[in-house]
Amino acid sequence: MKRLLEELRSGLLDPQAGALTDAVEWWSLPSLGVEDPFPVAVLGEGEPLLLLHGFDSSFLEYRRLAPLLSGRFQLIIPDLFGFGFSPRPLAATYGTESVMLHLEALLNKLPSSRPVSVIGASMGGSVAVELARRVPHRVRSLLLLAPAGLSGRRMAVPPLLDRFGAWFLSRPGVRRGLCRQAFADPDASVGAPEEQIASLHLQCPGWAEALAAFARSGGFAGSGTPLPSQPLHVIWGAQDRILREPQKRAALEILAEPVETFEACGHLPHLDHPQRVAERCFTFFDHG
Repeated sequence: MKRLLEELRSGLLDPQAGALTDAVEWWSLPSLGVEDPFPVAVLGEGEPLLLLHGFDSSFLEYRRLAPLLSGRFQLIIPDLFGFGFSPRPLAATYGTESVMLHLEALLNKLPSSRPVSVIGASMGGSVAVELARRVPHRVRSLLLLAPAGLSGRRMAVPPLLDRFGAWFLSRPGVRRGLCRQAFADPDASVGAPEEQIASLHLQCPGWAEALAAFARSGGFAGSGTPLPSQPLHVIWGAQDRILREPQKRAALEILAEPVETFEACGHLPHLDHPQRVAERCFTFFDHG
């Protein structure tokens, strides 16, 4: 994967994506039983801040937010296990437990005396909540951006449908449509650079197989109960066309604190309004 990412680097259309790619380190995590190293973008100085991307995405999701935060925090931005540019061995098990074990192994590479704050976007929000419950002594506070999977229950996608789903998500027109759907104003916000980044990691060997296996696991759902004890803040976009109103209402019944809503914002507050998200990080994590 390292060689693939290096080859793709020269063709990136978004300069911020290129800069974040240049910050990638390749970490060996032998406790996972995977020989190949894992990509982790590491930049900035200060208190550690772990950033977790959403479903079928990559660390490049944080290309606009990272430069705004790196002056105040040490950013640790991994690709989740089985996603992005992470290695995908054929014999590995892909699912929620593998995602969590990977993050625990990653945290074990960091100084235990410095608990991390966590940003989780979309599915990454559920991952962040699960992580805070599993290793509460390692997680200081959480900022969730349009979190998906706080409510509901896990439902495994049956065989054949899982592979059809991966095939469907690989279609260029589908990916273009999903990319546009994620932004509040796609005509103004989505161009060739955004569409490129949304699909770049599909070139990784094993992408379809790992995605299908993750679907068979049931994915992240019902992750909001019980809420972790750490300080938690949620931001949603008023024009989110991916997180539907029934999902929002179900999540509101779980969340103890009020949810902050950004106007003129879709499912990706950190891409639609990176400066506002950065300002919220400064205030929340300084006091969280």
